[in-house]
Amino acid sequence: MPSYATKNDLPATTRSKVVELLNQQLADSFDLFSQIKQAHWNVKGIHFIALHELFDKLAEETEDYVDDIAERATALGGIAVGTARAAGKMSRLPEFPLEGVEGKAAVSVLVDRYALLAASTRKAIETSAQLGDAGTSDLFTGISRGLDKSLWFLEAHLQ
Repeated sequence: MPSYATKNDLPATTRSKVVELLNQQLADSFDLFSQIKQAHWNVKGIHFIALHELFDKLAEETEDYVDDIAERATALGGIAVGTARAAGKMSRLPEFPLEGVEGKAAVSVLVDRYALLAASTRKAIETSAQLGDAGTSDLFTGISRGLDKSLWFLEAHLQ
């Protein structure tokens, strides 16, 4: 059940299910953000500066997704569960290597993470639409487009 009273006309059971969905995507997105920053701080190799700057740009975009998802959860009367510890417990993404990673390997790891989050975001679009929440479905649709574009940028480095 959502934790705060709201005049939002979506049924409470719908809002509760959507907030749960939002919090799962929040955990995965926040984890992706932290993994991009890990890559940004520790990337090595001949293409260091280009990847360092690309990873910073990708992290900023992902941080916007995190904020939008969290705000949607609270707009529906729920609580956004958004601490690093909560994200670590809830995230479905594999861990990023903690040692310094050569540029191409870092890109490859992020490609895998982006692909996983893009797939779960597409599922979240469908789930929120089936629950009757067009607003959340639209939010996830926008995020999906952004994730696909970022995935394309990353994959171009591997082709």
